[in-house]
Amino acid sequence: MGTKKNSSSKLHKNNKHRNGYDLQELCKLNSKLQEFVFVNKYGTETVDFANPEAVKELNRALLVKDYGIEYWDFPDDNLCPPIPGRVDYIHYLADLLVSSGVSKDASIIDIGVGANCIYPLLGNSVYGWKFLGTDIDKKSLDRANIILKKNKLTEEISLVQQKDASQIFNGILDENSKFSATLCNPPFFGSQQEAMQANARKQEGLGNTSNAQSRNFSGKQQELWYKGGEKAFIHTYAYESAQFKTNCFWYSTLVSKKQNAESLLPSLKKMGATEVKTIPMHQGNKVTRIVAWTFLTSKEQEEWTNKN
Repeated sequence: MGTKKNSSSKLHKNNKHRNGYDLQELCKLNSKLQEFVFVNKYGTETVDFANPEAVKELNRALLVKDYGIEYWDFPDDNLCPPIPGRVDYIHYLADLLVSSGVSKDASIIDIGVGANCIYPLLGNSVYGWKFLGTDIDKKSLDRANIILKKNKLTEEISLVQQKDASQIFNGILDENSKFSATLCNPPFFGSQQEAMQANARKQEGLGNTSNAQSRNFSGKQQELWYKGGEKAFIHTYAYESAQFKTNCFWYSTLVSKKQNAESLLPSLKKMGATEVKTIPMHQGNKVTRIVAWTFLTSKEQEEWTNKN
């Protein structure tokens, strides 16, 4: 009987999930996972990735086994993220910080931390980073805070509510703020209808044609859609970052659509970005990318690294 392999050779070289999962080992750590494990037509053990409960229980087992996170729970209507893909962003961001000389005692802002708090949990576990997580939804922050308390991480990871849904950094950063980097997994869709149509296509791809209206990924409005979609969000994100040019060494965001990433580049240059990097990430057959930028001059970068 085989072990589920997660088309993972394309993941970052430091990603623990490159060689797939030992599901039986994971079931020993999380017995609830066992009910979702089955043998597919190829004789390989796997789970039903169209089932949000299966994905959640798999994630719980991975967090215990590989990241020392013993408690991880949140409402089913919140986004349930795939751990291998999320930790890939962390690894690529770590490479960027190392290459810039600011990896020591790094402090990171997670824009839209969500109820699952996944990026701070992974970043702190793997690299010891300290985090500030922001979100517009207080209920999500309350749930994330429970996760932090249960795992004794409140000293390493702090949370703050963005009370103005039209703002991203305003109200969060001030003239004294200093962070090594930001990260963000922005809303991809422009409306609920667009999100549901994309999900129906995904469900069909997973072979779940009987209930195309169900969501294997879950997610609340602020997690999935934003007026104007991903492009509008990342341009707002970039515009606001330009108001705090020396408060953060690297600003970064995931961008799912290549054309959206390309549209961001000239805007960043106009706003005074001194360096912009586009970092491709390959997850199975899906290609996404990180766009990262800094406004610091060479002298400012040198001063920053000397202080750290």
